[in-house]
Amino acid sequence: MIKTEILTKQYGKLYAVKDLSLDLVAGDLFGFIGPNGSGKTTTMKMLATILQPTYGEAYVCDMSVFTHPKEIRRMIGYMPDFFGVYDDMKVIEYLEFFAAAYRIKGEARRKVCEEMLELVDLGYKRDAMATSLSRGMTQRLGLARVLLHDPQVLLLDEPASGLDPRARIEMRELLKRLGTRGKTIMVSSHILPELADVCNKVGIIERGELLVNANVTEVMSRVRDHIVLSIEVTKNIEAAAKLIEQHESVSKVEIVEQHGKKVVQTALKKGQTTENYAELPTILIQNGYKIQSFKEEEINLETAFMTLTKGITA
Repeated sequence: MIKTEILTKQYGKLYAVKDLSLDLVAGDLFGFIGPNGSGKTTTMKMLATILQPTYGEAYVCDMSVFTHPKEIRRMIGYMPDFFGVYDDMKVIEYLEFFAAAYRIKGEARRKVCEEMLELVDLGYKRDAMATSLSRGMTQRLGLARVLLHDPQVLLLDEPASGLDPRARIEMRELLKRLGTRGKTIMVSSHILPELADVCNKVGIIERGELLVNANVTEVMSRVRDHIVLSIEVTKNIEAAAKLIEQHESVSKVEIVEQHGKKVVQTALKKGQTTENYAELPTILIQNGYKIQSFKEEEINLETAFMTLTKGITA
C-alpha cells in the first residue's frame, strides 16, 4: 500500500529526508518516530503529494506520487499536526462541507457524516460549533473528516499532539479500532510507549535517515543487551538471591523495591535465552521457596528510541 525507494527531499545542501525506503502492506499500523526536525512531516507530505520529492520514488496504492497525484489523493486521508476549523460552522456542517468536496451526495452524505461522528465518539457534539470543541475533540473531528471518503491509507501526523492523558488514551483506542478495518495507517508521534501498544511496525528516523524499520518486537530485541528478571518470593529474600546468583546463566543479582515490594532483580549473561533461565523457578521451589511473581522485564519503545537515536536534527 505504501512503498518508497531511496525517497529524498533536499533543500540546497540540506537533506530533509534522505534515501528513505519503506514497504507497508494492507493492515499495517506503522509508528513513525523521530525528534522534531527529523523528517517525519516531510515524508508524509511527499506521500500525500503535497511536496514533490527531489529524487527517488514513492508509491501509494501502487500509484506513483509523480504520475498519479490526483488519484492518490482520492485514496488517502491526510491529517496534519495542526489544522483549523471554520468559525461559523457546526460540527455536522463541517463534515458535510468536506463530504460535499469529496462528491458524496444526498442522503449518503448525511449518513456517512453521522457514522463518522459516532466512530470518533462525537455524536453528542453534532450541533455544537466547531470552534467550541476542546483540543482532543478537534483532533477527533479532524480524523472523522479524513475518514469520510473511506480512504485505504491514513497519514496521521502527530494526532495525539497537545492532548491530555484521557484524550491520548481515546485517540489510541480509536487507532486500534481503525486498524481492525484493514486500513494501512502511518502515524507519527512522540508518545512513544503508546505507539508500542498500537502499532505492529515502527520506523525510527533521525536527521532525515531511517535508522530502524521493523516489527515492534524486533526493535525491542535489537536494543536488548541481556535479559533481566524480577523474582518475588514469600520469605528470606536475601537467601533466595544468593541461591539464584549461583546459577551459571546469571551475571548479576540485586534486591530492589518495585511497587512497594522487594524483588530479586536478576540479569542474565549476554546471549542467554528463555531456555537458560527456565530452571530458576524449579530450583527455588525445590529449596522451599514459594514464588509470588516471576517475570521478564520488558524494554519499552521509549528505551529503544533513546538507545538508537542521538537527538540530532536535519
